[in-house]
Amino acid sequence: MDRTELRALMADFTQWSRQAAAVQRRYAVVREAAEAAERLLESRAVLVQHARRNAWRVVPLERKHSSVVRPLRERAVLPTLTRGDQALIRLLAVEVPRARADVNAAVGLRRYLAGPGRRRRAEASAAFLRRQHDVFAETGWPQRLKELSEHTLDDDIGVEALVDPMLGVVPEDPAHSPEVIQRSALDGLSKALAAIDRIVQAEAEYRAAARDAAITVRRVDTMRVLREMSTDALKTATRDRLRLGGLAPAGIHTVQQVLANAATLSTMPGVGEVSARHILGAAQTLRHTTFEETPVRIDVIRRSAEETELLRCLAEWDARRRTRGAAADLERAAELAPIVAGLTSSTSHLLVVPLRELPVSELWESINVVRHRAEQLRRTKPSGHRTRDPWEDFLARPADYFAMLSELGFLTGDEEATHGNLPDDIVKAVRDQPLNGEHLKASLRGYQSFAVRFALVQRKVIIGDEMGLGKTFEAIAVLAHLRSRGENRFVVVCPAAVVTNWVREVTSKSTLSAHRVYGADRDHAASVWERDGGVAVTTFETLAAWQPGPNLACVVVDEAHYIKNPNAQRSVRTAAIVERAARAVLLTGTPLENKVSEFRSLASYVRPDLTVDSDGDALSAKAFRRQIAPAYLRRNQEDVLSELPGLVEVDEWLSLSKEDATVYRAAVDSGNFMEMRQAAMRQGAKSEKLRRLVELVREAEENERKVIVFSYFRSILDLVTAALPGPVFGPLTGSVSSDERQQMVDQFSAAQHGATLVAQIVAGGVGLNVQAASVVIFCEPQLKPTIEAQAIARAHRMGQVRSVQVHRLLSEESVDQRIVELLEAKRKLFEDFARGSDIADAAPDAVDLSEAQLAREVVASERKRLLSS
Repeated sequence: MDRTELRALMADFTQWSRQAAAVQRRYAVVREAAEAAERLLESRAVLVQHARRNAWRVVPLERKHSSVVRPLRERAVLPTLTRGDQALIRLLAVEVPRARADVNAAVGLRRYLAGPGRRRRAEASAAFLRRQHDVFAETGWPQRLKELSEHTLDDDIGVEALVDPMLGVVPEDPAHSPEVIQRSALDGLSKALAAIDRIVQAEAEYRAAARDAAITVRRVDTMRVLREMSTDALKTATRDRLRLGGLAPAGIHTVQQVLANAATLSTMPGVGEVSARHILGAAQTLRHTTFEETPVRIDVIRRSAEETELLRCLAEWDARRRTRGAAADLERAAELAPIVAGLTSSTSHLLVVPLRELPVSELWESINVVRHRAEQLRRTKPSGHRTRDPWEDFLARPADYFAMLSELGFLTGDEEATHGNLPDDIVKAVRDQPLNGEHLKASLRGYQSFAVRFALVQRKVIIGDEMGLGKTFEAIAVLAHLRSRGENRFVVVCPAAVVTNWVREVTSKSTLSAHRVYGADRDHAASVWERDGGVAVTTFETLAAWQPGPNLACVVVDEAHYIKNPNAQRSVRTAAIVERAARAVLLTGTPLENKVSEFRSLASYVRPDLTVDSDGDALSAKAFRRQIAPAYLRRNQEDVLSELPGLVEVDEWLSLSKEDATVYRAAVDSGNFMEMRQAAMRQGAKSEKLRRLVELVREAEENERKVIVFSYFRSILDLVTAALPGPVFGPLTGSVSSDERQQMVDQFSAAQHGATLVAQIVAGGVGLNVQAASVVIFCEPQLKPTIEAQAIARAHRMGQVRSVQVHRLLSEESVDQRIVELLEAKRKLFEDFARGSDIADAAPDAVDLSEAQLAREVVASERKRLLSS
């Protein structure tokens, strides 16, 4: 090869090798700088939670961090090294320098000193370089080297570029887009959090005192239980592994006595040191378990000094706190604290990266809610020390006290029951749903908060909570949350009897305005609502003459079983506004009465897609509950109200008096079912039922209780009213207006012990809150199991502080006995489908009885019995 040509070839390779080395260095420097930038940003990042799960990664940025973005950008725009590029760089960095060295050893004066072997290697290397040079020229690699080494970057790169996934700081395929926001978006947050913290700290002393007082009550109750717990429990707890023979001779018979004699157990004959240690360990375990599982109860009969002190501390805490109803917002404030902690005076921007299915807008909404809540708390002043007797205040508003105990964590409950056995994915979505309580004047219980969030997540639902759990307040809390989001057009549709109660509940439990679109001033109230918004409370019948305007944010249907018949006009009218409303909440404590098909009709109003039975066959209870789960939530009292006093039900079986029997036989002979049901009370003072009823009312007065008497028949109520010594309120019937009805209940609640409220069960069994009564008397068995359940729940509900006694006056060998027997099947059907148990797979209508069918069967049975006697 000509030496001139060889020198030119060598010069080209020298230049290319230098370019390849520069590319290697550049790539290494850029990558190292980018990794350092990533480490810096990671060190500044803070995690922000939502619903106790990481929701966003927030990186506070300063102006100087623009320089951090550059290496990330440089790395992102570096040309990707292909396999060919990597082979080229390796060739120029390793093989070409070696070949050049071989050639240099055999050119110029050195060729005269080189031996034959070196000259041969030089010739081979020269040939190699020539071939590679030709390949370079043909493939355009010199130009590729130039591109790799001369790539430039724009100078104007700001922190906004960090949202580009190419920079490697944010995910390539995020569920929601990351954002870079200016620091000004957080203006006022730091002061808001500081203000909230000061207010919370100021309340902490009173909260702590209430908590300590509750612990004392629980400890005293635990000791009371242990004093009554036999030492046999120690054997049960250890699976009979303990020998306790030495305890009884020493006078130790209870677990509390074991604990009290801990120091001397080992000295007792027949015990020994090892046995004493095991016995004491088992006793301490029982004490701990009992303490943890004992809810804090308030006994209005005993009124212990510890309970009095607890009520006093709760009243003081409640009087001084400004954060009532702000639990969700305070939780948001705690979640936002890490952001403020990461800010400096130099912070100019924030990079926000969503970590799951929550957009950045949700974070800014949380910030706005906290700022608004802080301002609201600053304006709110404590109400001052309560001088009212704590027991008097407790009896006036027991539900508020129990809500405070729940807030302190002292009311035990089944968490799964709180969720109503909903599917896990729905439970997760409900837990993640934020809840704003700024427009509420009272605190939600935990299970109530879950119901509210369930309604918000699922948009149109049935809340089938057992009566007495506060469904009205749950619905109001839904409306209050929507009000905080800017909505203000709500409608409540309910029976006429409870219109007044709804208006009172809306105004007493929230800051929402209530409009009574019913009665004489209906048109005026409707026009004010159309103009100003708020909560329009109306009736099923009023909808025939008044239909609310468009843009309904939410419709609440109370006592929704009133529209179970889809062909009834009130059902059609109500379903129409439910369909066009953005959200709907149907409330019913008795979603199932006679037919599962009727319950399916209710579900079809809110989620028609869930109620289609493609096979046309009846579903089992379990399958039906699973089908409608996304739209149906039901919890039972015993699962979520651990503080609810006991319910004692007594069936008072009475003989027919001679006069009762005569009237009863005549009713049977005539085939008059309704006369048969009333016969046992028609004889006044000669009626065994009426005599027993008077006895029960007198016993209630002696025990400082009040009574509510239910009957289906107005004529029976008139007899009861005349027979009772008084004071008697009522009769409360369907003809009593809603205002008069509420006034009657208020007067009864304020009356002395022994007072009686008499009510027709179809009128007084729904929509009333009569916790003042703790004795419930039924004059005759009802034809629907749910009618009795509704009536009992008027008294046995949240806020009741006494055990509730239920007395059913039943006549032996009569229509009463036949009704009780025939209704057992209907009661089982309700349990299987509406209460959420996992029992049956029976067909839904297998045990159904219509009222007419029940009447025919009872009359036929009684005629046959009397003829054969």
